[in-house]
Amino acid sequence: MFARAHGCAVRGITGLMVEVEVDVARGLPSFEIVGLPDPSVRESRERVRAAIRNSGFEFPMGRITVNLAPADVRKVGVGLDLPIAVSILAAVGAVPESRLERATLIGELALDGSVRPVRGVLPAAAAAWQCGLGAALVPPDNAQEAKCIGNLDVLAPGTLCEAVRYLNTGARPALPQRRGHDKESFGAGPDFSCVIGQRSAARALEVAVAGGHNLIMVGSPGGGKTLLASCVPSILPEMSMREAIEVSCVKSVSGSDMAAGIATVRPFRQPHPSVTLVGMLGGGSPPMPGEVTLAHAGVLYLDEFCEFPRPVLESLRSPMEAGVITVSRARAAVTFPSSFMLIASANPCACGNHGDSERRCVCTGVQLARHRRRLCGPLVDRIDIQVEVPRVNWDNLRMCDDRRSSSEIREAVGNARRLQEARYGREGETNSRLGANEIERKAHLRAEAHATLVEAVRTMRLSVRTYHRLIKVARTIADLDGSESIAEEHALEALQYRMLEPAIGCAGAEVDPDD
Repeated sequence: MFARAHGCAVRGITGLMVEVEVDVARGLPSFEIVGLPDPSVRESRERVRAAIRNSGFEFPMGRITVNLAPADVRKVGVGLDLPIAVSILAAVGAVPESRLERATLIGELALDGSVRPVRGVLPAAAAAWQCGLGAALVPPDNAQEAKCIGNLDVLAPGTLCEAVRYLNTGARPALPQRRGHDKESFGAGPDFSCVIGQRSAARALEVAVAGGHNLIMVGSPGGGKTLLASCVPSILPEMSMREAIEVSCVKSVSGSDMAAGIATVRPFRQPHPSVTLVGMLGGGSPPMPGEVTLAHAGVLYLDEFCEFPRPVLESLRSPMEAGVITVSRARAAVTFPSSFMLIASANPCACGNHGDSERRCVCTGVQLARHRRRLCGPLVDRIDIQVEVPRVNWDNLRMCDDRRSSSEIREAVGNARRLQEARYGREGETNSRLGANEIERKAHLRAEAHATLVEAVRTMRLSVRTYHRLIKVARTIADLDGSESIAEEHALEALQYRMLEPAIGCAGAEVDPDD
């Protein structure tokens, strides 16, 4: 007796369709699963056996062979419990096999036959729809994320009995009510009107968000760096549908609560400086997303930037440039998206008082050199906007007339983003992603602005990469002003955001050889 059902596994954030083939033959009782099952899949034998019996069905006493095709790809996860159980019942005639041809089944089975939630239902449902399957039977707690795939008929059986009843009679199990939903498409956090005396830093953050540029703030403790960063979620633009689906897939694979359905708020991740390399980039067995992927389409905020381990910081260069991260293991290589905006904040030295007019720096020469080296490395060179955040004095604290609310800034950011999408003809495209071959052609740099940037590059001895990044930032500033071309004032403002390296004086500093 033979039967076939459709299941789904997940690789990275992509669904992998799995054909669950079952053969029940005469012979000594046995239950084997083949087709490169992970140990978590092999353990489904006992869960499936107990679930079938405790649901009132007779478990076949014969030689049962379950094949998971394609057999050359490792299957990971517990979401194949439900299709294995249903295909066994179909093989003995308890379920009509014809009803399994157009449906995919996803879910973990408890010993009493109830269906438990699993990770990765959204990418699995998307893969099922792309393969032409019209229906998906998923756990009740995963129903809302599966419904994000609009053309897919989603059913949420709470038990194995309900799944069998639907397949036999067409009686649809009731869908659970939506437990909650993001009330707005903007993240929670302080309003920019709370920021006093840091107008230039607030402007730099506006430019960074408008163009998707990476940014680092350097200043003494108490200057407001953390407050400025915490205001960023309130001005992030709305996600495109593509970004929303990708963020939702990442959340689904990572095990986040998806009861509210598709994500509408851009992620804002703030890992602790003690984060490991695996925690930042992703890894494990099976490979799971790290912080760079959990921040996809959003913000990765590194507070106390210089306290992070050097290997962790250096590892960010590749995902920052490519927008993806590949986690390679002995049996497979998984690629995760990692297109994020990096915001970092750091003190100017170990004690935090270097350059402060009111407090004296007590760092030794070696300590200062080590700290400066981290602020002048190749990673920081890839950060488009570099600003100093000085301590705010009492007189500035009383001046609050120049503050702007997050709603004003968000509107300006949204207008600038729409101009960029229209210019590049790609949804969600920003100036920060502009390729070197497109800069001269699409930036529309005026002659006087070009001359200003070239002179600055020669005087400050900046690299060609820095020159291109200056043009990108100037293009964003022009977009915020609604200008079709980059004027000299836009170029001059962009130059103000690259003054960090000369200010901290990296050249000639004595460096600890063990650093």
